[in-house]
Amino acid sequence: MSGNYGVGASAIQSGANPARKKAKRKINPLFSRGVMDLTFFLIVMTLLVIGIVMMFSASYAWALNESGGESGTGYAVKQTVMAGIGLVALLFFSYFDYHHFSSPKIAIGLYVMCFIMLILVFTPLGITHNGATRWLNLGIEFQPSELMKFAIIILFSYLIVQNYNKMNKFFVGIVPFAVLLGAVVLILMNQPHLSCTVLICAVAVSLMFVGGVRWKHIGILIAVGVAGLALLVFIKSQGEEGFTYFSKRFQSWLDPFSDANDATWQTCQSLIAIGSGGPFGLGLGESRQKFMYLPETQNDFVFAIVCEELGFVGAVTIILLFALLVIRGFFIASKANDKFGMLLTIGITVQIGIQAFLNIAVVSNLIPNTGISLPFFSYGGTALIMQLAEMGVILNVSRQASMET
Repeated sequence: MSGNYGVGASAIQSGANPARKKAKRKINPLFSRGVMDLTFFLIVMTLLVIGIVMMFSASYAWALNESGGESGTGYAVKQTVMAGIGLVALLFFSYFDYHHFSSPKIAIGLYVMCFIMLILVFTPLGITHNGATRWLNLGIEFQPSELMKFAIIILFSYLIVQNYNKMNKFFVGIVPFAVLLGAVVLILMNQPHLSCTVLICAVAVSLMFVGGVRWKHIGILIAVGVAGLALLVFIKSQGEEGFTYFSKRFQSWLDPFSDANDATWQTCQSLIAIGSGGPFGLGLGESRQKFMYLPETQNDFVFAIVCEELGFVGAVTIILLFALLVIRGFFIASKANDKFGMLLTIGITVQIGIQAFLNIAVVSNLIPNTGISLPFFSYGGTALIMQLAEMGVILNVSRQASMET
């Protein structure tokens, strides 16, 4: 392979012989029985348990209000049920041989299916909440964008493996990926779903870098992407509704206390919650801001309640757990027995890591409010089930690797 590939490509080349792996997979075509990475599993379970407890505490007042005072457990019960389904998905995918995702029928088919569902949100099947049309009702309400995150990881991993010795060529390593990614970005920005757009782009670029794309080509892609994203934001902001949506988000970031009774209310209340926690917090369940002051406490702003109730120490503990998850994910990727497994693990790990970072950055006003959830903590059935299923895929990569040692 050409020396232009750099560190990322050399890591890919370290995978074992594809023909030898294919022969071994014929012995066990569907499920693998190796030993999963227990450390990674325990980190995931710790985050999940803490997440459900904190989501229950953060959502209690809002659930009580929405139920007319009958029960404050509405969100917590639903989230626990979704966590149960997600754990079943985790267990299944921890045994399901991830190599089946490398089938072109699955890799391409899943992307096409998710793409169609993203378009369907603009039909009568779509549902709008808080000015954003991101949900689809097909008997159950869910966000197709959560499925698209995984679909992008699978498709890009598949394409990189198929073309790994040509990834340093612009028309192989950039153009097809840019077209596939650009189509998704165009739809997401029309929902609008800026946070998911940024997340998917970051994951895609990370995979392309590891896959051997040249630095200068990545630079060109990022420059074009940023320019295109800026143009889309400008176009979307031209209408009165679009201008209000983006200007409020931007104003809240620049000066969170400039209009504390209206436009910047959410950001302002989030910062108050964080500051109220001090070093050790007010105590579990003792948050004041969750009592109808801070909106979306059960969702995007659950971390603000973590800071208020558990304080600086609790917040840092959560951040360290996410950091450990990312570090262990990269460790599993380094031990993967083939290129596809390594890319899958890196893509999923980067997705969770960047999403956690973006959520915490939004809650603390480091970046403008983009409406992004905190993995394992925020309320949302589709997101939680998909996150746990993805953790199962990583655990399966670790199982496969253990069979080779």
